[in-house]
Amino acid sequence: MSTSIRVSDETKEKLTRLKRENESFDELLARLAGEEEPVDVGSWDAETANRARRAIDRSRESFGR
Repeated sequence: MSTSIRVSDETKEKLTRLKRENESFDELLARLAGEEEPVDVGSWDAETANRARRAIDRSRESFGR
């Protein structure tokens, strides 16, 4: 059985950057959905959240994303 999921062009570009070589979008989504529950960022204070955002940005820059 197959299901279509509509996403914006921006979202598709982000997913494409996360997709591994030789990985289908179905495999990508299954991998992402199977990861541990995300950290509840809402429980962080503003400075901790900002430090996390900066760390993520630096990480993405280092991988050319």
